[in-house]
Amino acid sequence: MNYISTRNKNVKLTSAEAIKKGLSDDGGLFVPDEFPKIKKADIESLLGKTYIERANFILSKFLTDFTKSEIEKCTEGAYGDGKFSSEKVAPVVKINDSEYILELWHGPTCAFKDMALQILPHFMTTAMKKTGEDKTIVILVATSGDTGKAALEGFKDVDGTKIIVFYPSEGVSDIQKLQMITQDGRNVCVEGISGNFDDAQTGVKKIFTNSEISDELEKNGFAFSSANSINWGRLVPQIVYYFSAYCDMVEGGEIQNGDKINVCVPTGNFGNILAAYYARKMGLPVNKLICASNKNDVLTDFIKTGVYNKNREFYQSVSPSMDILISSNLERLLFDISGNDDKKINDLMNKLSAGGEYRLTKTMHNKITKLFWGGCCDDYFTKVQIWKTFAEDGYTLDTHTAVAVDVYKQYVTETGDMTKTIIASTASPFKFNAAVLSALGIEPYDKNEFELLDLLKEKSEMEIPESLAALNGKEIRFDEIIDADEMYKSIKKALNIK
Repeated sequence: MNYISTRNKNVKLTSAEAIKKGLSDDGGLFVPDEFPKIKKADIESLLGKTYIERANFILSKFLTDFTKSEIEKCTEGAYGDGKFSSEKVAPVVKINDSEYILELWHGPTCAFKDMALQILPHFMTTAMKKTGEDKTIVILVATSGDTGKAALEGFKDVDGTKIIVFYPSEGVSDIQKLQMITQDGRNVCVEGISGNFDDAQTGVKKIFTNSEISDELEKNGFAFSSANSINWGRLVPQIVYYFSAYCDMVEGGEIQNGDKINVCVPTGNFGNILAAYYARKMGLPVNKLICASNKNDVLTDFIKTGVYNKNREFYQSVSPSMDILISSNLERLLFDISGNDDKKINDLMNKLSAGGEYRLTKTMHNKITKLFWGGCCDDYFTKVQIWKTFAEDGYTLDTHTAVAVDVYKQYVTETGDMTKTIIASTASPFKFNAAVLSALGIEPYDKNEFELLDLLKEKSEMEIPESLAALNGKEIRFDEIIDADEMYKSIKKALNIK
């Protein structure tokens, strides 16, 4: 299997080359030139298997230049040895006869990004060996909250790599910020940005595609790569958990193998729901993909109208990881539904860059509305949904998952579709303790983050994740805030380039 660029389908790389590189030189994203097919019998064969065994099977279909033992070493390193607090890694919790929560936050940083960022460093080091890479790989990350810590934790002290994370200084929760600025590791650097996530993401992309910067790095023995979901090595592990969740539902007698389900995902950058789309494309029986946005509803409008317009007010919400107006992974979807029309993608992305807006053809928009349903939920109704779910079902949602549950209920009200639905739960409620407690009727304005953790433990009757409790008293290593136009200067300083 080869990997091609969404902006130049004549580019052909192996999966190892694509993972190591992260982003194509033309600014495009790497995608497989074909998608493997998973049959009903294949799903049957995964029943009774562990998460690692299921991951080995799915990943082997995409990483065709990796040996069986290389893939097994990667999955065991990522998901084995008690790194996840659940034996199932990504367990499915039944809420009622139609709602099933897929808990993706049992990893070391308590967010769904661990599902991919625990394995990406293993992919990266394997890819470096396979391609004979002798340069130090510099991992650049723009984060809206969770990716940063998950990437830092995954890549800390990994030989042959350095990782530099940029986050919006006022656009993450206090716990998310603490997780990043106290990060240990000899090869890590964290910088706050005066601006929002889109500023950080745009800055990283500009640095990636600047040939003069790339040449300067190469002369100093460095090469860029990415741990954002623009990197195929970040996206492909996310396909796995949708197949695994389906198998768990079959094993639990909730569905029969072959029955269709819906999937509802809270999303900002479109990577998590794109993985569900790819799973469907491969053969997972999915009926509808429900795209849930917060008050930053650019994706909701796009799905309904076929017009993507980022020229709108940016809101800071209680679900900050979704505070995004430029959804990078949407480019991969557009490439797919256009029939791999790289010229069309260049045209759309140029329009987005120049004027902040593009419009799909009627044919492309119809393909999207056939598969996707979009809805949004503001902060008020996010908190209402946390309260209702706790009161009615005894389940504590974080602010992002609450957006998904609310939008799912909107979908049911509008369509009457009661198909059993997997709702992706993307973070532990303890990562957003103040907002969750507020939703549950507790307003502890005079409490610090760790007193809030204790309060939420008492209210929810859940255990505080060890990694969050361990932040108390931890040394702050990275407290610098810079402007977005100073990002490369900061990178040179971190790499000791004069």
